[in-house]
Amino acid sequence: MLDPRLFRTDLDFVTEQLARRSFTFNSESYVELEARRKDVQVKTQELQNERNSRSKAIGLAKAKGEDVQPLLDQVQHLGDELKAAETQLSEIQQDMDALMAGIPNLLDASVPAGKSEEFNVELSRWGDVPDFDFEAKDHVDLGAKLGMDFEVGAKIAGARFVVLNGALARLQRAIIQFMLDTHTDQHGYSETYVPYLVNADSLRGTGQLPKFEADLFKASDDPALYLIPTAEVPVTNIVRDVIIDAKELPLKFVCHSPCFRSEAGAYGRDVRGMIRQHQFEKVELVQIVQPDQSEQLHEQLTAHAENILKLLKLPYRKMLLCAGDTGFSSAKTYDLEVWLPGQGAYREISSCSNFKDFQARRLQARWRNPETGKPELVHTLNGSGLAAGRTLIAIMENYQDAQGHIHIPEALLPYMGNISVIEVA
Repeated sequence: MLDPRLFRTDLDFVTEQLARRSFTFNSESYVELEARRKDVQVKTQELQNERNSRSKAIGLAKAKGEDVQPLLDQVQHLGDELKAAETQLSEIQQDMDALMAGIPNLLDASVPAGKSEEFNVELSRWGDVPDFDFEAKDHVDLGAKLGMDFEVGAKIAGARFVVLNGALARLQRAIIQFMLDTHTDQHGYSETYVPYLVNADSLRGTGQLPKFEADLFKASDDPALYLIPTAEVPVTNIVRDVIIDAKELPLKFVCHSPCFRSEAGAYGRDVRGMIRQHQFEKVELVQIVQPDQSEQLHEQLTAHAENILKLLKLPYRKMLLCAGDTGFSSAKTYDLEVWLPGQGAYREISSCSNFKDFQARRLQARWRNPETGKPELVHTLNGSGLAAGRTLIAIMENYQDAQGHIHIPEALLPYMGNISVIEVA
């Protein structure tokens, strides 16, 4: 959520910045609502002051033994007016909160212009794209003979679910454990385990509600709970309504969890294979930081995700998302896109975002500034470190051979027992 003071002090600036996202902000409606709020707030304060003044007068009259009934009648009348004004103010504030909750974050100045992913800027590439002397297969064709079963997944649950068997299941588990170990041992993150169901307050805090409710799975027997779309939600909410000591920052969490998304806005994209599933595994990185460090630590967090790709020797490129492709809550996002030989294209495997104080304001997540002694909003960062399912298919496609066998990356051999090659049965 944006700072309300920005709207009151520089509405033109906010409107211009939101236009970079092609978000049309109805400033006239805001001005009208804000004027009503001010008027009713002033009226409420005046009534409160008058009631307090009359109450004192009643006390003095009682002390003098005077008849206080006329004064009591006046106070009762004021009380009714005050209650009505407070109710009206509460309703206006609810309308204002709903308006503000639907407004996306302001973009960092470094975010390039553009309305769609075609305008994203490639910053760098790493690794050599494999040059096979055979026609590369995608993970679906490879997986059909290795234990990747979409038909059974559909039978058990429906479309966009998969069952992994044997060595492929172990490979995904190895990827997850390798990523957790690397982020804790080499990158300094603290591992955490969180609920897979969260309440609406948690989703509002990180910006999934109210805008993205259609993408969420809601518990039917307890409508107050939702399955998590990403571990970002429960992990970031660890600091909701908390004032953090400056010496504890930055807080760095790593968390493995399944993620659940209805993909209501996917419109049929990536229906083949594991690219876009209703349930998938992810290792999430979350940092809670001081505001003056968020830019630097955003770069660091992104480098941590990149390091996983480098250790696995998977070719990738780093993209800076343009204004139109940057997520609702993010001020700036880097996408890491891994090369998939079966598609002949780079595909997203991690998004690393700096939310600045947008989530923190919703969460009331603060730190105590030692210079002022006052609580101030933290900045929040997060990124996939990495999406385990997409890492699995990247390994399958980049480490395949002409026979359809999958060779295990050197970094994963300690996690795979004696398996160095997953062979076609």
